Amino acid sequence: TKLILLDSLLQEIRMVCGPNNPGMELDLAWIQQVRVNLPAVKRRADTLTTKRTVKQQWQAGWLLRAVTCIDLTTLAGDDTPSNTARLALKAAKPIRPDLIKAMDAEGLNITCGAVCVYPSRVKETVQFLNKYGASQIPVAAVATGFPSGQYSLDTRLQEIKMAVAAGAREIDIVINRTLALQHNWEELYNEVVEMKKACGDAHMKSILAIGELATMENVYKASLVCMMAGSDFIKTSTGKEGVNATLPVGLVMCRAIREYFEKTGFIVGFKPAGGIRTAKDAMAWLILIKEELGDDWLNNQLFRIGASGLLTDIERQLFHWVTGRYAAAHELAMS
Repeated sequence: TKLILLDSLLQEIRMVCGPNNPGMELDLAWIQQVRVNLPAVKRRADTLTTKRTVKQQWQAGWLLRAVTCIDLTTLAGDDTPSNTARLALKAAKPIRPDLIKAMDAEGLNITCGAVCVYPSRVKETVQFLNKYGASQIPVAAVATGFPSGQYSLDTRLQEIKMAVAAGAREIDIVINRTLALQHNWEELYNEVVEMKKACGDAHMKSILAIGELATMENVYKASLVCMMAGSDFIKTSTGKEGVNATLPVGLVMCRAIREYFEKTGFIVGFKPAGGIRTAKDAMAWLILIKEELGDDWLNNQLFRIGASGLLTDIERQLFHWVTGRYAAAHELAMS
């Protein structure tokens, strides 16, 4: 029946090895030879969602996969323990149990990929996840002077260490965009290397803040520099810039990941963030990953989506697929 997902789709939501990037020496010659054909990038991005469609039970399967890749995020100035408690519970149980049962997906143990908060909220978020029986979900902390990065390096490194000490297993650092705009790649590389050391065993995601890098070539070059410095993930945006995650930018960053993998054999994850609000948006990003990086990246070990409101729309679409009608706002738990 339409309520039973294909076994192959269910099996693809699986545990895989995560990123593997020890980094390398800065290769300025490689960076300097970067060229980006902007019309070709836009043409490729425009056709990604027109050449591939996913419908019916396959769409439900893909949306469940998207849920497992979400870094459920709250980065507001008025965050309180009640906000993080609600977020932790929603990450642990992102989809209504009756919908999961109707899709025959109870055995998948669907949870979000991580919970992303400010460093000051890390400790309580870890406690809430433990309380709700979801200690396997990592807490990610934005750090290094998020979102601007306009702080001294010592301050930024100390913030990383404090977040890790509080229990963060992933650190989303922001790069110094001034250095990227000035093409001071050596200093940028050195800073990111120091941040990676400060992370210890925690995974490090490097936020490029692409809306402030001016050109696609800068985006590609900054991606390479961060990967050479040992970043486990590269991430599009803080969500606070005027331009955040767009498919053309995602395409450029995925091509950088692919080239880096082909030349070094090192695996780096990818995280778009900012402005991804609908199930349709999530599907477009999944298609991009499948087309550009392949199925090996199509999991929460190597692909994350930074979002706050996205989960509600995905749950709403799954509700419609199961029941044939759209849920009212009060029928779905807030995230």
